[in-house]
Amino acid sequence: MIKIIMIEDDAELASILIEYLKDYNIEIDNFEDPYNGLGMLSIKEYDLLILDLTLPGMDGLEVCKEVVSKYDIPIIISSARSSLIDKVTSLELGADDYLPKPYDPKELEVRIKAVLRRYDKKVKKRDLNDNHDNFLFVLDEDKKEIRKGKIALNLTAAEYAILSFFIKKRGFIVSREEVLNNLEKYNLDGSLAVLINRIRKKIEEDPKNPKYLQTIRGMGYKFCD
Repeated sequence: MIKIIMIEDDAELASILIEYLKDYNIEIDNFEDPYNGLGMLSIKEYDLLILDLTLPGMDGLEVCKEVVSKYDIPIIISSARSSLIDKVTSLELGADDYLPKPYDPKELEVRIKAVLRRYDKKVKKRDLNDNHDNFLFVLDEDKKEIRKGKIALNLTAAEYAILSFFIKKRGFIVSREEVLNNLEKYNLDGSLAVLINRIRKKIEEDPKNPKYLQTIRGMGYKFCD
């Protein structure tokens, strides 16, 4: 279930959206008063905020600014204010999308899911790279690159795929079968051991006594750095 907080003072529109989106596994809590909405954000977790700009007592741009400064949540602006200035300001403040009213609820549903997909990728990438300075090996998926310290490793596509998988599983024991299942497109069944030995030659000071890509007897492999 996708849980959304909406700050929208048009009760009729809010009712339509709530009714429509529940068929798409989307649950909405709407607040007509922006102060009440901000208060709820401080005590309950939501996946996304839908925010009107013309609100009683507080302009939506100010709400957007406050939310961005305090909470890690994607924002879709839903507003009849369609001037370029409002759009640009909203996006500069940190909103993820701007949907001018009127619109079909289907478009909102599609945009919600698109924003959440992008946000999910951003969070996964951020989580992967958080505190990366504490690790010797750094995975840069945008560049398709793995660095040992500041030096990029010279890896084949299969070696990159294997080492990327181990880095993402850093600190956990991974069975041979799990590696093969997750990288089945590379057809590694007969070559995994050979490729791991090649990787060790590129990352280890002593490949015969690996420090980073270890074999755990009877269980699989473990990557540590």
